[in-house]
Amino acid sequence: MKYEDIVKNKEILEYYDRGCAILDALGYTDHSTVHTKLVAQKAADILEAFGYGEEEIELARIAGFIHDIGNAINRHHHAEYGALLANEILKETDMPLSDRVRIVSAIANHDESDGVAADPISAALIIADKTDVRRSRVRAKDPILFDVHDRVNHAVTGTRLRCGAEEKRITLYLTVDEEICTMYEYFDIFLDRMTMCSHAARILDASFSLKVNGQKVL
Repeated sequence: MKYEDIVKNKEILEYYDRGCAILDALGYTDHSTVHTKLVAQKAADILEAFGYGEEEIELARIAGFIHDIGNAINRHHHAEYGALLANEILKETDMPLSDRVRIVSAIANHDESDGVAADPISAALIIADKTDVRRSRVRAKDPILFDVHDRVNHAVTGTRLRCGAEEKRITLYLTVDEEICTMYEYFDIFLDRMTMCSHAARILDASFSLKVNGQKVL
């Protein structure tokens, strides 16, 4: 089972359609396959930058694409629901048991509320997911309808994730319009996520930094 097969899997795509409908009704930012494909690519890029082999890169890519299907069940505990759904789907493939378990474990532990990075696949997934901050994630069109999550994402006019293998550092660079979102609001929403990224980076024998508008803030 390859990533190219996963992104075309009808069952996975159906779960994402349903999950997007639920999150749209709740007013959440984008968690569609646009988001998950970006996460899949970033997770793969992170492991590639730090010299991991193609097998682990492929598993991180697959986990990145599947990680949010649990939203179709409920937003609360979506990581755990997603892991259970992913396990049932991947059981029907030719994927080895050990690979399936690593993917399922990474999905189950990607949420900052109670998850943790325990291996390179889960670490790459967490960093890729939590650093997807961008204006295009905002689903509401009318700024009057923005909640704090919308404002924070809408305020980000530029984002770049750099993986420096030589200095063993992962850095998220953000350009933030502080007239839209204060730094207090940003950290109120994202501090737990950035802390999770810091722990995940240590699994990769690296450190994690955040630079906003050219200033190091983490």
